[in-house]
Amino acid sequence: MPPEGAKLILSGEYQADQTLFLDNRTLNGQLGVAVLTPLLDEQGRRWLVQRGFMATDMGRGTPEVDTPDGPITVSGQWQAELDGAPLFGPNQEGLRLQRIALDAWGQGFAFEGWLHLEEGPGMLDAWWSPNVMPPSRHLGYALQWWSLTFAALIAMLIGGRRLTRDARRKPFTIDDE
Repeated sequence: MPPEGAKLILSGEYQADQTLFLDNRTLNGQLGVAVLTPLLDEQGRRWLVQRGFMATDMGRGTPEVDTPDGPITVSGQWQAELDGAPLFGPNQEGLRLQRIALDAWGQGFAFEGWLHLEEGPGMLDAWWSPNVMPPSRHLGYALQWWSLTFAALIAMLIGGRRLTRDARRKPFTIDDE
C-alpha cells in the first residue's frame, strides 16, 4: 500500500459508469459533491480517484459530470482509508455517499484508500487539503499541558498548606462533634 500522503502518478482509464458522489461538501460557500471515479490502471488494478468538488443545487437529483475517455495519466496525493465518522442511516442514497466507503463499488480496489487528484484530465475544483499538524503545534500543546499540570500542583501545595495551618489553629473540642 502506498504510504499516507505519497504523491502517486497513475496511468489508465476512468470507469465513468461507476462514478459516485460524496454528498454534502462545501467550497467557498457553495454546496456540492466530491466526484469519486474508479480508474483501471495499465496493470489491471483499480484505484479510486477523488477528482474534486462540483457545485450542485439544493435538489437531490443525480449530479452529472463529464469524464474523459481513453488512456490518461493523473497524479495526486494518497489517503489511506480510516475508520470514518459515525453514520446515522444508510451510507448510500442512489449515487450519493455520506462518507467514502470502498465497498460501495462492489468490486475491490488495489489498495484501501484513494487518490486526491491534483493534476490530470478530469480534475475539478480542489476542495480537500491534508490535515497535517506541524511539530511546533505538538510542542505548543505539550507546553500547554505541562503548564496546566504545574499550575494544578501549585494549587494543591498551597491549598494543602492552608488546610494544615487551619487545622493547627483551631483546637478540636468535644463541642465540635
